[in-house]
Parts: sequence; C-alpha cells; structure tokens
Amino acid sequence: MHQAALLGHSLKDAQAYGWDVPETVPFSWENMSQAVQNHVRSLNFAHRVKLKDKHVDFFNALGSLVDKNTVKAVDVKGKERILKAENIVIAVGLRPHVLDEVPGAREYAITSDDIFWRHEPPGKTLVIGASYIALECGGFLTGLGFDTTIMVRSRCLRSFDQEMAELVTDHMASSGTRFLWHCQPQRIDKGSDGRLLVSFVDRKGEVMQDEFNTVMLATGRKAETKGLNLEGVGVKLNAETNKVVGGHDGDNERSSVPNIYAIGDVLHGQPELTPVAIKAGKMLAHRLFGKSKLQMEYNKVATTVFTPLEYGCVGLAEEDALIKYDEDSLEIYHAFYKPLEFTVPERDYSRCYLKVICHRDKPQKIFGIHLIGPNAGEVIQGFAVALRCGASFDQLASTVGIHPTCAEELVRVHITKRSGLDPTATGC
Repeated sequence: MHQAALLGHSLKDAQAYGWDVPETVPFSWENMSQAVQNHVRSLNFAHRVKLKDKHVDFFNALGSLVDKNTVKAVDVKGKERILKAENIVIAVGLRPHVLDEVPGAREYAITSDDIFWRHEPPGKTLVIGASYIALECGGFLTGLGFDTTIMVRSRCLRSFDQEMAELVTDHMASSGTRFLWHCQPQRIDKGSDGRLLVSFVDRKGEVMQDEFNTVMLATGRKAETKGLNLEGVGVKLNAETNKVVGGHDGDNERSSVPNIYAIGDVLHGQPELTPVAIKAGKMLAHRLFGKSKLQMEYNKVATTVFTPLEYGCVGLAEEDALIKYDEDSLEIYHAFYKPLEFTVPERDYSRCYLKVICHRDKPQKIFGIHLIGPNAGEVIQGFAVALRCGASFDQLASTVGIHPTCAEELVRVHITKRSGLDPTATGC
C-alpha cells in the first residue's frame, strides 16, 4: 500500500519528465486491496507447502501448556490434541491493542491489521496512535487520496530519534496529513448515516468532535500470553508487558524454564520486527540441533519507517547516545540534501536529512546512522553491515560515493553540529 501511494505520486512527477499523464488518474481501492490480499494468501499457502516439504506437522489450533513438556491444542471444532516435546518455543507475536476504556472503540473502530483486509475504501479516516504503524498507514492513506487525520497523545515514534521523527511528521503534514497533537479520544458513536462521531479532548482540556467514515486504532500491540498457562508451568513474564523474560542461563531466548524459549515480538525488551524473529529462530534452531553456540545480537538492528519520505536507521538515536556517552565525547555529522529525482518535478526536499553519530576521538567509531529520504530502507541496509563491522567515520569519509544517488550523501557528509555551520545542501 505504501508502494501504491508512491506510484500515485510518481504519476504526478511523470508529467514534469515529459510523460503525457492526465491530471486526474482514477484509483481503485478495491483492485489494490484484492491484489494485496491475493499476495498475502499466496504467501500463507507457500508457507504451508514448505512446512510440509520439510516434514513439519502444522496444527491450526489454540495451544496452551499443560506442563513444561506438554502442549494441549484445541482446534476450531473443539477437538483436543496432546503434544509432547523436549523443547518448546513460544512465538505467538502480539495483537493490536484496543482502547477498551474508550466507549465505542471495540464496537466501531478497526485496527491496523484490519485496514489491509477492507474491501471498501475507508473514506475520511482517523488514525489514533503515534507509532510507526500509525504513521505508515496515515501516510499511504493520504497518498491514495483519502482525507486522513492522525491523533497523537504526546509524540510520534517514541523509541526513535526525535529530531528525525519531527522531520517525518512535518513532511507528512505538508503533504496533506492532518495531525491532532496532544489529543485523546473520549468516545466513538455511530450515527444513523453510518458515520462515526469521535469525541476527543485537546491539549487545553476542551472537548472537540469530528466525523469520520473510518476510525483506525494504531495504539501499540500487546502480548496475549495469559491464556497459554506460561506462568502455570514456571515461565516468568514481565509484569507490565506480559512478554516472556529471556536471557536465562546465558541464552538470549531461554525463559526461566530451561527447555522453553521465546522468539519474536513476545520476547520482552527486544525489537518488534519480523526479520529479528526470523533470525533469532534460525539461530536458536542451530543451537538446539546444530551444536552452534552463536547468540542473536539484538543491538545495531537496522529498520525503516515506510512513511511517504522513508526514515531508515541503525544504531543509537541521538538521545540515547547522549545518555550513554557525554556530549563532549560525541561528534554528530549532519546534512540536508536534495535527491536528484526531486529536482525536475520540483518536489519538496526540505526534510531530506541525514546524520551520523560518532565518537569524537579518531578514528571516530560510528554509533548510529539515520537517513530520511526516498528508498531509505534500501540505503540503510548496506550501511548496517558496515556498522556491525565496527565502521569508523574515517572509513565512511574515505569511501567513494555512487553518483547520483541518495546513498552517496552519507559518505559526503562533513559538517558537524558542533561547528554550527549550515548543513543545507549546496552544489559542491
């Protein structure tokens, strides 16, 4: 859906590049939605086939622990099956959090999971939340032509670098996404015309109202582990998140019960990212069955927020670096830059920005890299390898860039925040 929105913007750019594209090009939510759903179904089918090819038994059932070696599985028809295992892995992920304290939220709002399965266009949409999921959904809905508002209680992208987060939301606002800052929903009511009336409190404590066709909750995801009887067999859960506490006996994924492990989003304190879960699962399998001793390393994991202007990062945010190291021992290089593809259609590039957070002493070991711009995810992946290998700023600066790319801006950056010089893009 992010790609669909980008293509819509590219159609407008194409006019500037000489393509005879009509001013108005119709968009079909139904066609896009069906294509997305068909793709997801094909993935699910392929996974089932691969499991069978690998001689893995798959049970579509709800599981719970009887003891540390026994799982009870109950299918949709109520049929019960008892499974025995030497080792058990908890990999149940998370479910979207529903604001049950807000009357009407469970009855009338959808979650970030639901938006991908809607056959009807969402119309005027309110997204409640400030996570990367909230911003990604709000961004592509605006890009697809829908009147979109994002309601934020405090700040966006809380766990990310806040300077970068502000630039991301500024760009979204300038592109048509409306933000309701420091607002909280109070109730959701459904009118006779089917529209949803949302009552909310603003930063001054005043009650406001607005109508929407769709209200989408993106207020985080929660672990639903209580029904698994984990604590009943001795697995320690974090009291606040209900996630499995790992790290026992020197194994990052081992729970307080030695033969029970957790991977993915359900493991407390680790990145909630699918590739992280996949990598952790593979490495755990190699330890259990392949005599490997290698542990999953959860630091320096690259990620990208797929907003209209993508934000890719790896390593420490500036705020975290300042906590871990004193300000005098850090050097932060930064630059605004102008993607070449933005020049001809005269697109807004004022929030295309990057920074490299380093140790101040030579050779200036890099602690974090952040980039806002087109294809940031593709760019940051390669630099993530360098960061994991202990790259320094000296090595970064001695690397020849590929011109004309956005990625080359990271090896060209030379202005520090400490210098006070203007980091705005220049010709040379």
